[in-house]
Amino acid sequence: MRNPIGGHVPVAGGLAKVGLTYARELGAETVQVFVANPRGWATPPGNPAQDELFRSECEAESIPAYVHAPYLINFGSHTEATVEKSVESLRHSLRRGREIGALGVVVHTGSATGGRPRPEALAQVRTHLLPLLDELTHDDDPFLLLESTAGQGSSLCSRTWDFGPYFEALDSHPKLGVCLDTCHIFAAGHDLAGPGGMKQTLDLLVDTVGEGRLKLIHANDSKDVTGAHKDRHENIGAGHIGEEPFRELLSHPATEGVPLVIETPGGKEGHAADVALLKSLRP
Repeated sequence: MRNPIGGHVPVAGGLAKVGLTYARELGAETVQVFVANPRGWATPPGNPAQDELFRSECEAESIPAYVHAPYLINFGSHTEATVEKSVESLRHSLRRGREIGALGVVVHTGSATGGRPRPEALAQVRTHLLPLLDELTHDDDPFLLLESTAGQGSSLCSRTWDFGPYFEALDSHPKLGVCLDTCHIFAAGHDLAGPGGMKQTLDLLVDTVGEGRLKLIHANDSKDVTGAHKDRHENIGAGHIGEEPFRELLSHPATEGVPLVIETPGGKEGHAADVALLKSLRP
């Protein structure tokens, strides 16, 4: 399948029991999960029986799985405690990712807080994140997927070219990849809805990080106009991006073999409709 299409699924009550049941109801061909409270620092051990079931069922049904690390993680923070907790939290997500057979762990690229210059914050990202990448020595370790933000505040990575310095700071590590969120990149100022906008954006991304680094797409429409720097997701085709750019995305050479995960509003019905719509846009 050129592009498996699925969604972020709830897992409270069991990764396989709740998460994969929800995925099947969506008609999802790929899934993304949290392995910890996304708005906290807790690092729960997980349930070995559910881990095994989740891993084996994903394998049996050829469902690529991904983990989204907690939102609080910021390696560019000027607060030492935040950086230390970020290391602990991301190490946990990477370890849990391996335990459940995830192909990648998505982490937000963070911001340079405390009014510090970007190079200083990126040097700090290098100091704390590169060792975590170097720990990924097993064949079944997940990739670390950098997700750019909508460009609010002192964001370290929001435009396609911002991935350049970020990758450089991490020596373009072989376990490093990109998760492209269509809502974020649109909000940051890449007009995906304009003529050829999606193609141009994907071309720019490949020019910046090289071929084969795009590993996952968060397919989300946007409630706000391009360049608004607001991270507000909308259902596919119901926002300012619209349907057509997603059709363009699904035939671009850079997205060959890359799964799409929706993180849209509307509960199960809305999610199932978005998955079905995206499937209908595949070439």
